[in-house]
Amino acid sequence: MAPSRILSVARRAAVVAGVIGLVLSAASTALALVPVNQISTDPYTNTTSYHQTQVEPDSYSFGSTIVATFQSGRFSNGGSSNLGWATSTDNGATWTHGFLPGTTVYATPAGPWARISDPAVAYDPKHAVWVIEGLVLDNSLNGAGVVASRSLDGGLTWQSPVNVSTTFPSYDKSWIACDTTSTSAFYGNCYVEVDDPSSGGLLHLFRSTNGGTSWTASSAPGSLVLGGQPLVQPNGTVVVPLQGGSGIASFVSTNGGSSYTGPHNISTLSFHTPAGGVRNGLGMPSAEVDGAGTVYTSWSDCRFRTGCPANDIVFSTSSDGVTWSAVQRIPAVATSSAADLFIPGFGVDHSTSGTSAHLGVGFFFYPNGSCSTSTCKLDVGFISSTNAGTTWSSPKVLLGPISLTGLPSTTLGYMTGDYMSTSFGSNGRAYPVFAAATGSSCQLGSITSCHESMYTSKNGLAIVGGTHPATSGPELFSGPAFTLAGRTAF
Repeated sequence: MAPSRILSVARRAAVVAGVIGLVLSAASTALALVPVNQISTDPYTNTTSYHQTQVEPDSYSFGSTIVATFQSGRFSNGGSSNLGWATSTDNGATWTHGFLPGTTVYATPAGPWARISDPAVAYDPKHAVWVIEGLVLDNSLNGAGVVASRSLDGGLTWQSPVNVSTTFPSYDKSWIACDTTSTSAFYGNCYVEVDDPSSGGLLHLFRSTNGGTSWTASSAPGSLVLGGQPLVQPNGTVVVPLQGGSGIASFVSTNGGSSYTGPHNISTLSFHTPAGGVRNGLGMPSAEVDGAGTVYTSWSDCRFRTGCPANDIVFSTSSDGVTWSAVQRIPAVATSSAADLFIPGFGVDHSTSGTSAHLGVGFFFYPNGSCSTSTCKLDVGFISSTNAGTTWSSPKVLLGPISLTGLPSTTLGYMTGDYMSTSFGSNGRAYPVFAAATGSSCQLGSITSCHESMYTSKNGLAIVGGTHPATSGPELFSGPAFTLAGRTAF
């Protein structure tokens, strides 16, 4: 499909707002509270899925290029018609978009798979290749494998995918990362993580040393996990934060992905299920690494709220992926607030490090978590730090409110995605990529009722410091504790 230019979305003129910890928009349809770009929309018209729905973005940046990928044409019971992509080569000023070839029966040209899900993107500078991985579903709606699509021209055109793995009984929650440090002994290696829900969530890891053209299995501990995100430190160590162990844990490889150790416990997890039937990410972590190798792992957690009535976004850091700091609370709202925060997209400016690391976190939230499907107001927020998370800015609202019934209804709830993403351009500005719907009724099979597309901040968001301190919390707490039950989340 030929790429096409996406024009920026005009900022709406009228916003009725109040303040409940964060800004609460009182309008009936989603309004952009900062200038945003709509970077893609769903073109597929098969009536078996929700038409005009795009969900679950990941993004990655290298230099002035930012590539995002996401599901397009979401099905109610798993997967999408295809994976879309959107690429900016000028720090978010302009965007080109399209859809992957050779993946599903809906792709152009068509591929062998019924559906595709769980997209993530990485860049391998050694081989000058961008790679999008996706989890493919067969006609029985089984997670049948992980595939990788490659771009050799800066993310502007994509090849038909190669198989990463298709031999295990089932697959769920895949992710990808590459080693981008030229001085690393494993420069150019790429790593994929996935779990097997048929075995309760058994961890599997794979690596490629040739730009994603072929993949081999790594030796991994026989552990049950969910939602891992591999990261690569400048020294070549691979760190994979995920749900596992006591709640949030990590696996580590120091030999280029040949084998891994773990789980290394990061923290217990106490997660409040948000109201309204929204799909909420299940408390899965969002992770990033700074320029010196400090790994940041964040997730939604209610330990700081007495009685666990709502979630905050919390984080922990590590220099080696094995030993982790005490859990810190990002102070987006007061602990007495009615706001409920979930699905963080944690971003780090890779050109910064140490106590001067610049962080930007996008997230979804309810300004008042005591709500129902008809009354919940879903907003997109953002907060930043210029000192590695010691103190934080005041939060801002990017877009909202979003009507839950304007989102596709899936087996795990009304869906924006199990994750969102924040990446930094070479201009030092943050680009949170998120799904948002402008309508109030999204009907399966209708080609006119759904209006959920992909957005990011126009020209990026400046990273500003603040005086709101992060606070540490206890490891022992009251509230519903995390248990891993081999949940399938594609």
